[in-house]
Amino acid sequence: MKIAQVAPLWERVPPPSYGGIELVVSHLTDELVRRGHEVTLFASGDSQTLADLKAVYPLALRLDKYVQDYAGYETLELSQVYQHAAEFDIIHSHVGITAKQFINKLSKATFI
Repeated sequence: MKIAQVAPLWERVPPPSYGGIELVVSHLTDELVRRGHEVTLFASGDSQTLADLKAVYPLALRLDKYVQDYAGYETLELSQVYQHAAEFDIIHSHVGITAKQFINKLSKATFI
């Protein structure tokens, strides 16, 4: 199965020192790869994964002192997911509800 994992950009995957969403995304993504699925992770460029990484921004947003509008970067991430949506059977988003409204209406992939 071809699966897109969409992670928050605020922290890298996996995070260096805490649990949270990014740690769950890391474990889930790498296990799906181990089980033979074709997985693409949309995340910050400093993320580490067994999947194909699509870097939306070069590093975790929290590390960039010039980033102030997280919502703008989430919109950028969702637009990149949409550009590749036809490549996936499933799009698994771990970001806000905006993603469901944005992708679900525009893509034939199953969105969770």
